[in-house]
Formats: sequence, structure tokens, C-alpha cells
Amino acid sequence: MRSGAKVAIVGGVFVVVASGVGYGGYNLWNGISGGSGGPTTASGSNSKKTGPVTAEEVTATAKDFLAAWAGGESDAAAQFTNNPVAAGPALLGFREEAKVSAAQITPGTPTGTTVPFTVKATITYEGGSKPWTYASQLTVVRGLTTGRPLVDWKPAVLHPKLTAGGSLRTGGASSGEIEAVDRKGRVLTAEKYPSLGPVLAQLRERYGSTTGGKPGIEVYVDSGAEGVPDTTLLTLQKGEPGKLETTIDADVQAAAEKAVARYGTASVVAIQPTTGAVRAVANSPANGFNAAFEGAKMPGSTLKVLTAALLLDKGLVKADQVTECPQNVLYQGRTFHNLDNFALEGRTFGYSFAKSCNTAFIKKIDDVHDDSALGKEAREVFGIGLEWKTGIRSMDGRIPDATGGEAAAQYIGQGTVQMNPLTIASITATAKAGVFKQPYLVAADVDDREFAQAERRLSASVARQLRDMMRTTATARYGTGTRAMSSVGGDKGAKTGSAEVDGQATSDSWFTGFSDDLAAAAFVEGAGHGGDAAGPVVAQVLRAG
Repeated sequence: MRSGAKVAIVGGVFVVVASGVGYGGYNLWNGISGGSGGPTTASGSNSKKTGPVTAEEVTATAKDFLAAWAGGESDAAAQFTNNPVAAGPALLGFREEAKVSAAQITPGTPTGTTVPFTVKATITYEGGSKPWTYASQLTVVRGLTTGRPLVDWKPAVLHPKLTAGGSLRTGGASSGEIEAVDRKGRVLTAEKYPSLGPVLAQLRERYGSTTGGKPGIEVYVDSGAEGVPDTTLLTLQKGEPGKLETTIDADVQAAAEKAVARYGTASVVAIQPTTGAVRAVANSPANGFNAAFEGAKMPGSTLKVLTAALLLDKGLVKADQVTECPQNVLYQGRTFHNLDNFALEGRTFGYSFAKSCNTAFIKKIDDVHDDSALGKEAREVFGIGLEWKTGIRSMDGRIPDATGGEAAAQYIGQGTVQMNPLTIASITATAKAGVFKQPYLVAADVDDREFAQAERRLSASVARQLRDMMRTTATARYGTGTRAMSSVGGDKGAKTGSAEVDGQATSDSWFTGFSDDLAAAAFVEGAGHGGDAAGPVVAQVLRAG
């Protein structure tokens, strides 16, 4: 929510431009639509029509709706929609809450039943005015009860960034502006680093009032939801920003942005293992949802870093000890197999890890004698699910209790396991450092928050074996991550993953790795083997570190 005094409705001329003809609000309601009794069908008849809307109905309905809206006639415009109860207050708020004193709305060429349009408005607030231009679109449908062609009402018709429960407002910001800088003092902006858009918005909402910044005057989307930051659409008067230091490294962030941009849906996070400092977070598309921190996906075999730690911890395997890796294995009625049904004979557990042998892991679950052991290891050693306080919202991983075949699926990152690049990068960072360091974007002493603490650290032996197996995966001829990591220098290790999602023709691609004191993890939706898509993303980020 924002602060700021309310002002009276500012009168003005609202005009819609349609094929060169200007319509005023009253002219529309009393003339074009057929009188004060309300709009009828395009032909003026009260008979109910059926079937798809025609091109003529689309054009006429769009023009009439936009004319009424531009004319400041919110009730009239609402009657041209299929949900006047919701549309009326939203359209009225365009004038009263967003402080639009004049508007010109220009329809574009329809595509089927969809009509694009451009809004050129004037915002007037506390004696000052500023132009505001944006584009949106509407769709015309046939009314279910009346048969009339109507605008299919959605909040996004009013503005494309408006969602259910939200509203357009103009006023003083609830928090001061911030100038976020990276760990070397370089300024971070959403224009230069698009993926940081939602991150910077959350940081401003949380720290804007504590960094010494002064609020400005803005047109914004008030989400109406607790904890969801406002979205600034237009700045009428800039505030004075306060400086906020983050852990981001601008060089690593730039590499991360470029790496995920090659894919339609992809995310990556980079973390410093010795401290937990987040060096980069990037998403494609950079559309406002921080999937890298807030996503919840099956991570596939990248979770074997954690599973291997559990088995090593319990003394059930050793990296240099021979273990079974058959083509498939049956566990409590559920069959698990390896990629392309490969099998290994007389090979060590470390070799099976590097080749990503599923069955080598599944065959050990009986010896653990505790179906919930994986979740315990995740919480107690790797800090998964401990409500991390990173400085912004995050989903900190979930391995819920499971039994039988579902518990076995968790061992290879399938089933009910939910992770994201943040949590997988943290698991790798813990393996590299030997101890969990909670990831963070802003130092704890900025707001005196307490970081999550794991109950125990990895034993020296387990940590050494984990790192060695990851190194083999990234360097050995037979390692599944060797090709992707070939361009990465330093002390390096990796783990590939492919998550088989129901209803998805191709598995999701996952990859995690480390190079010296930097760990990273990436996800690419529907891209297949981890080394083919997510692997190059991680490699590009690690090279930048």
C-alpha cells in the first residue's frame, strides 16, 4: 500500500480515436449505443444472437467500450463487458485512484476477436501533470445470457501488468527508493540486468525505509496482496535513493543473464560456498517471477549430491568401493531404470555417480531402514527447508516424508522433491565447503535477521568423497559433466540431472557445479540431458567468477 493525500476527481476531456472519429462519453451513451437504456446488439435489435462474434461486432464493441472508458463513463463502459460488477470499479479507479485527468485511446487492427489499443493519458497529481502512454488489448466474446458481443473483462485490459485483486494508483511510495550496488559498489539496475527486476523491487519494499532514501510520487500497481511489492509504472517525481549493498557480482550477473537468455524458460543461481553470498540470479523470461529463488521443480539427478552424502554418512557406500548398477531395479512395486537402460559391472560407487546410475542409489534404500532419512539429511546437514532469510522471498526446498516407491523416487530427485536453482546451488556449495552457509543477498546485520543454521556439518571424509566424485564427473572421460565443464578452469566439479515430468515429452535439464569458491546450478525446461542445456549455462557463469 502507498501513502499520499487523496485529491478530488480532476475533470477533463476523455477521447477515443477510432478511424479518425472522436467520441465523447455522453455522445457515446446517448447516441451511438441507442439511448439511456444501455447498449444492445450491434444491429440495435434486442434479439439474442448465437455463434461466434463477427468481425463487425468485434470492431463496433471495441470502439464503443474504449469510447466510454476514454469518456470517463465507467458505468457505461462496464456495460460493454461480460463482468460489469468488476469492470465498473476498476474503470472508475482509472480516474479516481490513478488520477488520470485526460485520456486518448486508439484501437489498432483486430486479430480475430482480439483488439490491441494504445492509451495516451495525462496524470495530474498535487498540481503537477505528466503524460503516460502504454499498450494493452481486449478480446470480444458473445455474452452467455444476452447473446450480445461483449469485452471479455480481465484486469489486464485496463493495464497489462494489472492482475486480479490489484488496482492502479497514483501517490507517494510506501518506501524510499534504493540504489542497489554489487559487492564492488557497481550500480545494479533492471534496465541493465533484467532478471534483477523482481529482486530489486523486493529489496526496495523491504529496505527502502531503512537506507535513508526518500519516497517519490508514482503511478503504480497496488497488488492488494500482503508481502507482494508494488509495481511502478510511471515516476512523476523521483525520490532520493538510499544505497543498499548486495552480494551480487555484476560480472557474474551479466554472464548469467546472457546464459539463460538462449532459452525460453531457464534459471540459474551462483553462490560463494565459503560464505553463502549469492553472486548471481537470472531467469528467462525476465517477466517478474523469480523462478530461480521461488520455483518448485523436481531436480532430477542433481539431488544425488545429497543422496550420496546420506549413503556415505551411513557407511553404506564408499567412493572407491564397487557397487551394483543393474539396468533396472524393482522397489516395492515400482521399477526404476537408467538412461537408455545402461548397466555397469564391477564399477565403484564414484564411477556410478559420475555416470549418473539411478539403480546404484535405489538399491541402497533398503539398507537405510528409514524412508524419511533423505529429508532428515537435507535439513540437518544441507539446511534445506529451514526458512532461509536471504533478503527476498525464496522457496528453500522440500523433501516431504514418503514411503515405498515414492521414497525411492526421491533418491534420484524425482517424485515429491521440490527444488530450484537456489537450493541445488546451495547443496553443491555445502558439498564444496563441507558446511552449510545460508544463501543471502543482503548482509544479516542490515536488518538484524538471523540466518538458518544446520544441525551438523559434513564429516571430513564424506565431504572429501563428495568433492572427489563431483570432480570425476566434471573431468573424467566417462563423466556426464565433462563436456559441459571443459572450458571451466580451477578446482572444478559437477553433477548432471534430467527430471522426467508427467505430460512433458522431453525431460527438464538440470546441472550443478563448482569452480574454486563459486558454485552454481541451472534449470532449463524441456531441454533434455543436463549436460546439453543447463550444463553450458552453469559453465558460462562459473567462467565469469
